[in-house]
This record gives sequence, C-alpha cells and structure tokens, in this order.
Amino acid sequence: MAIITVDGQTFDVQEGHNLLQACLTHKLDLPYFCWHPAMGSVGACRQCAVIQYQDEDDERGRLVMACMTLAVDGTRISIEAGQAKEFRASVIEWLMENHPHDCPVCEEGGECHLQDMTVMTGHTTRRYRGQKRTFRNQYLGPFIGHEMNRCITCFRCVRYYHDYAGGDDLQAFGSRTRMFFGRESDGVLENEFAGNLVEVCPTGVFTDKPFSQTYTRKWDLQSAPSICPGCAVGCNTLPGARYGLLKRVHNRYHSDVNGYFLCDRGRFGSHFVNADARIRRAGVRAEDGVFEEIAIEDASVRLSEVLGQGDVIGIGSPRASLEANFALKSLVGEDNFVAGVADNENRLNELMVSIYRESGAHIPTLTDVEAADAVLVLGEDVLNTAPRVALALRQSVRNLSLEMATNAGIPEWQDAGVRGHAQDALNPLFIASIAPTRIDDIAADTLHGTPDVLAEAGFAIAHQIDSAFVAVELFNDVNNFVDAAVKALSEAKRPLIVSGTGCGSAALMQAAANIAWALKGRGGEAALLLTGQEANSTGVTLLGADLDLGSALRKLSTGDVKNVIVLENDLYRRAPAASVDAALDKADNVIVLDVLETPTIERATMVLPAAAYAESTGTFVNYEGRAQRFYQVFEADGATRPAWRYLTDAAKLAGRNDLRWDHVDEVVRACAGTDNLKGIQDVAPTADYRGRANLRIPRETHRASGRTAMHAHLNVHEPKTTVDEETPFSYSMEGLNGDQPGSLIPYVWSPGWNSNQSIFKFQQEVAGSLQGGEVGVRLLDVSANGTGLQNRFRDPPETDSGSTTADGMRLLPLYSIFGSDELSGFSPPIIERSSGPQLVLNPGEAHQLGLTVGGGVKSPGLGSFEVCVSSEMPRGYAGIVLGMRGSINVLPQDAVELMPDPSLKPKRPLDVIARGH
Repeated sequence: MAIITVDGQTFDVQEGHNLLQACLTHKLDLPYFCWHPAMGSVGACRQCAVIQYQDEDDERGRLVMACMTLAVDGTRISIEAGQAKEFRASVIEWLMENHPHDCPVCEEGGECHLQDMTVMTGHTTRRYRGQKRTFRNQYLGPFIGHEMNRCITCFRCVRYYHDYAGGDDLQAFGSRTRMFFGRESDGVLENEFAGNLVEVCPTGVFTDKPFSQTYTRKWDLQSAPSICPGCAVGCNTLPGARYGLLKRVHNRYHSDVNGYFLCDRGRFGSHFVNADARIRRAGVRAEDGVFEEIAIEDASVRLSEVLGQGDVIGIGSPRASLEANFALKSLVGEDNFVAGVADNENRLNELMVSIYRESGAHIPTLTDVEAADAVLVLGEDVLNTAPRVALALRQSVRNLSLEMATNAGIPEWQDAGVRGHAQDALNPLFIASIAPTRIDDIAADTLHGTPDVLAEAGFAIAHQIDSAFVAVELFNDVNNFVDAAVKALSEAKRPLIVSGTGCGSAALMQAAANIAWALKGRGGEAALLLTGQEANSTGVTLLGADLDLGSALRKLSTGDVKNVIVLENDLYRRAPAASVDAALDKADNVIVLDVLETPTIERATMVLPAAAYAESTGTFVNYEGRAQRFYQVFEADGATRPAWRYLTDAAKLAGRNDLRWDHVDEVVRACAGTDNLKGIQDVAPTADYRGRANLRIPRETHRASGRTAMHAHLNVHEPKTTVDEETPFSYSMEGLNGDQPGSLIPYVWSPGWNSNQSIFKFQQEVAGSLQGGEVGVRLLDVSANGTGLQNRFRDPPETDSGSTTADGMRLLPLYSIFGSDELSGFSPPIIERSSGPQLVLNPGEAHQLGLTVGGGVKSPGLGSFEVCVSSEMPRGYAGIVLGMRGSINVLPQDAVELMPDPSLKPKRPLDVIARGH
C-alpha cells in the first residue's frame, strides 16, 4: 500500500495504480473521458489534470494527467488547485467548440458522461462562434446508431472495439481536428460485442438503435437487477422498461462474471419480451380446433381437474426459472418430471455436473478465465455458445504482454506502453473445434475435425501429461497440435481447459476432465470450465429428473399416461418431430405454459401465458453452479403470470396442501430443501428487506416523470402505485438506492454522475467487488481431492473413416450467436442480424454435389439451407447451424441426402457467406 495526499487529505491506495484510479477508488470526483477501468490509460483527453507537488514545501507544483501518473508512497496532488480546475475547464471548452448544442434532444441526454463532466468542471458559457465541424453518419447495422458529430475524440471506441474485443472493421480515420470513428464504408459492425460501444462511448456517438425506435428518456426508465437468459454464462443485466415495454438492456457490473461488458445477444436479444408472438391470454382448444379465451380462474380449475385424472407428466425447461421447474416437479412427482432437454443433452448435463463434483478441478469465474496463462478449448465454439467466455479468452492471451511490461517497469494500466512493448506476444491458446471459430485469430494452434477426433486429441494430451491415462494413436497433424498443447499446459502456472455440451459428445468432456486431472496429479492446479447450452441448464440438472424426454414421449404415445404439462418449452426443439407428434396425438390433455407461440403451442389443448424473465422473479444457475436472482422489472400485461403461480394455484384447488405457496420466497425456501439446492435461499435477501432508512429500493430514478404523465390520455388522476409484495423493490421513485446488497442494485447513479460511469461509487475499489458483495451463491460442492477420474474415463471414442457413405452426409452441430438461441430468435434486431438456416460443407464435396456458395441445398425432412464452405470441414460431413428459424435443433442419427435447391435465395451478401464460419 501507498499513502498519498489529495488536497490535504491522506489516503491509503494500492501501490502501482495510477492517480485517477486511486482517486476514484476513494470516491473523489475527478473528471475523465479516455480512461476506462477495463482498458487502462492512454492520456488522450487531458481531462483528468491535477497539480502534483514534489513535497509539502512545494507550493507551485506541476500539471500532470492523473491517469498517466503512478501512485507511489508520498505523492501529493491537488484536484481543487486553481490551475488544475482552469485547465480542465479549458479542455471541456475545446471539446465543445464542435459539439452540437442538442442536449435537449440528444438520446444520451440525462445519462451522458460529457454532460456530467461539463457540469463538474464548471463550464457554462460557450465563447466560440465559428462554424462547427460536421460529418456524415454511417449505417452500422441493426444494433448501433451513429451520430459522429457528437464525438470528442477520446478514442475509447476504437480501443475497445479493436484492442479489447478484437474487431477490425471500426477504425479511426483522419488526423488532428478531422478525426472520424467508423467503418471504411457503411455496413454492419461485424464484432459480436459491438453493442458495448453504447456504454463505452462517453457521449452519444454510438446509440442503441432498437431503443431509439421506441425512445424513452433514460431517467424515466424503470429497471431492476436481472440475469441474461441468452446462455449459460449468467451475465448480470439491467433491463429498462417504460409503458409496459422492455426498452433496452444495459450491463450490470459483476467482478466475477461479466465485468463491464455483454455480448450482443445478451444486449439486444431480450426484445422477444415485446414480440408479437407473445402469449397474453389463456385459452382452450374448442372442438373446431380454434382457441377460445378463458379467464385465468377457469384455467386454474381446468388444470386442477387434470391433476385429478391420474398421472401427469411434467416437462420442465432449461430456459425457465428454478422456481418454476421445482413447482412443476413437486406437482407431478419425481417419477413423472422431465428436465426438458434432448436425451443426449440431458446425459451430457448430468456428466458435466458429476465431473465438476468429482474432478477436484477449480471451476473458474470469467475473471479467472482472463487470468489464465495457457488455455485449451476442446470442442466448444464458445463465441457462439457462451459468448462472454470468448471475450474473456481474448483478454487471457494478453497476460504474457502484462508480464513482459511488469518486468520492463511499465505499469499494467499504461495500455499503449504495454502493447507497444509486447508487440505480438501472446499467451498460448489452443482451439480444437469442428470448424474454424471467430477467435482462431488469437490461437497459437488450431485443430479441426469431428468430435471423436477432437476427443482423441484430448485423451492423448492427458496421456502425455500423465502416462497413467490411456494412450491413443494419432495422425501426424494431430500429434503436432497435441505436443504443443502438452508443453504449454505443463509449463503454465494457471492452465485452463474449456469444453461443454455443444458438440454433443461425452468423450470430449471426459477428455477435458482427464487433462485437468492429469495436470492436478502433477502437483499443479488446473481450472476446468464446462458449459451447458441454456440459462438454466445447470439449474434444472441440479434439480434432478428421474424421467428422460424420450421415455416420457413413449409413455404418452403408448397411452400409459394421458396428460402432460409443458413448462416454457418447445418440444420440437428437443426431440424428432415424429416422436413429439406421436406423443401429443395420444394425449388427452396437453397443457402448455409459455411466453411465446411455438409449434408445441399449436398442439396444446390449453395454453397459459407465462411471464417472461423481465416480468417475473426467479433464479438461474450458470455454468459454474452460481445461483443468481433476477427480479421483475415491470408489471406484466393481461393475464400473464409467473409459471410457478399457475401450478401452485391449481395444486391448491386440487387439495395439495404441500404446495400452498403464495410467495416466491416460499418457493425458494422449499427449493432449499433439495440436497443439490441447499444455499439457494442465500442468493438474495427476501422481500421484507429494507435498507438503512427502512425503505424499499426504487425501480425508478428520483428524476422519473410522474405516473400521471404516462396515463394522462386515459385518466388525469394519479393512479395508486402497485405494492410489490414479492421483492424489496417499489414500482416508483420512492425509496433509497445506495446501501443495499449487490444483488439488489436496480440502477447506478450518484450525485454528479448520471451515466454508467457512476459504477465506481458502488465498488469497493475501481474494477473490484461491489460494496454490497457480489451477486450469487455457488451451489456445486467441488471435492478437493477429486477421486476416481483416472479409472472412470479410460476409453477414447472409436472414430470412423470420415468418408461419404452411400446414404449421404453425416451432420455435425454448429451454432450462431445470432439465431441459435430460442428466445433471442424472436427479437427483431437479432432476426435482422442473423442469417437463414445454413449448411457448411467441404468445398470439394460441395462441388461434387453441384452446390455453389450462397446457393441453396435441401434435405428430405430437414428443409432448405444456404450453402457455406470451409476447407476445414471433414469430408463426409456437413456442419448444420442448429436452432435457426427454419432449421433443426436435434441432429438426426443417420446420414442425410443432400441436393441443390435453386429456389432458396441467400439472405446475406455472398462475400459474407463465403467467409463461412
């Protein structure tokens, strides 16, 4: 630690930090623009000027930039010195010379860092009367709006986009006073994390385009802490709503999970909440097949009557809350509950949890991922299945440059110095995947092949690290990859193995576990990250299910069970259509509780409108076993209710006294009685929590417009605010936001800091943990010893020849961040950004089949697809992007026949298609 003096006050600071970071850690107000806690310092904006004194006798001092000055013991500075204040005010005046006078109509208004810094520096009068510099704005795609005239040349955007996120199509053009930040020409920003520009930009240059289309003043938004439903990472989010519509999603800081950034699926995928396909009313199918609306009370009675007709199968869902799944399992009984995933995926999820528990390997947070010094990704295309992990891997390869900088005496926060010194030096990252991935550019080596080939490579790596593991025979090109990976992992201090369920291969996860165990057996420590496919894949697996989906469908199709309740699930994404049809044809009652219209809804006898995640309160469990609470952001429209409440109301009518839950906290307490879910009650405070002043926590800021303004066209009288009995939050501006636990922060704001930059006021230190503690509780009990894996995973998979059979091509699973996820696939901006169904072939086989890049290919029973090619695709195989609209989500077991489809028109330009995956 170091002791510094700021304006006569002494502070203990972390030695090695810069002065700006030190001042902000102690909640001092010091203006800045170009600095960012995740990206370090470049000293571009000159806004954080302070006076530094040599000693206590120095009365004059010298002007320094706080972000570029090391905080060492004995440092004496002044923020309030007249020279420093005048300089900072002059910097603002320079910036304002060309800045438009459009604050009242600017979309960033009221949440603008430039506004805050202008007020903080005391700049109130503009003396410049000359002509302002102007630019033409660009089209940047469906996610991002562009208003270049608001730019203050802080360089944050290109530093984030290029240096941090790895994008190459957004650059700085020009020189001196004519700098332009954008693309070479109009076009979609290709990076999958481009949406973070909305929060990275301190002004309004880059805006949230979907939000702009139904714009609401940002201080009028109603928000609550939430969890992204887009994948298994569990990123923390802040959805904002107004007029009963979800308007936007912002990042919610979590030091161990998503930090300061989200992926674009997480940021723009939640507009499914407003989709036309939302179910808003309960209905029953009449004899003519048409749905008729019924009252919720009548629906509950009908559901209770079904419960009295014998066994009922309950099909849960990995996209439904833990509370809803638990309520369904309690209602139908353990023997009749299904996890709601495809049978193979269910086995893989169970394997994932068992490996975590028995391997003894450390389950890494994303902060741990960023700290890894050697990484092997085995099988999983993390950018498309767990995107935020991919962004963390991009940071992990920079650890070598940080180490080199430290050895050279360059502070880690001095970004330009670190990058200039290290040049192209990267930590080793090895990627073994079916097809090329979007992070191959930072890999030391890559290996592409079938899941079996990749698993064999994994088993071989484990054997070379520790000969006690099974040996396998490999081809030369695979041997080279294996040898390099073994060397890097063995020499690493913080090795990381990443795998998951995406390839549908148990052998891949077993191989990953073997590698982690082998490294641990050598006296080292290895982190093992295994990811499922959906937001609550881990949660529904921990809940447990005695019945798999295939067995459940057979029970229905044979008439052994006549009734089924489907919870927030589309069965046609989980099993072959023929199996689902056969089951539902025989069922007397098919009761579906869901958020959106799906093919399963079309087969239902009764439909109940379930609340989306932003309209309800519940729990998701992420890949690391971290249970995290999401809270209701706004009141649902119509008859929409949380799914668990429909189930418990019906249970009461059916006389089930064990399910008399009236409150989500009661469901949580009941969940905690399950062995695997002990501790879930500690995830967040109960609804009776009140802060320091014994007040609720407001969902709205203190600047929010009155409720009368929202409904004046209907009623000029002030409506009574709904009292939320299920959470500690109020549906108004009344309450106190500031001293609560980290899991209960609905928005960030502090006097003088209206933008998201105010997050430092809620942190223990800049980029550190939240003052109220981090969000979530880990439910997985990981054994420290990790016994049994050496004997358990001995058999590598048997590989086939990879040649084309007479029956056709075998399919391999691929994914797209934009479209493979079911819920975000209903979000309009994601739909616009996504491609149509795609099939990736080896170029030689595509030519042999008479197929052209960008053309159409069809397969009986599967549909039509755009043709993409990759020289890395194994011969005899075709990669199919699962989950896309018009595509499939469950791979057929047999080879398929492919033939040209001239009727299909490509959705994307051919040059984009040609780049493939």
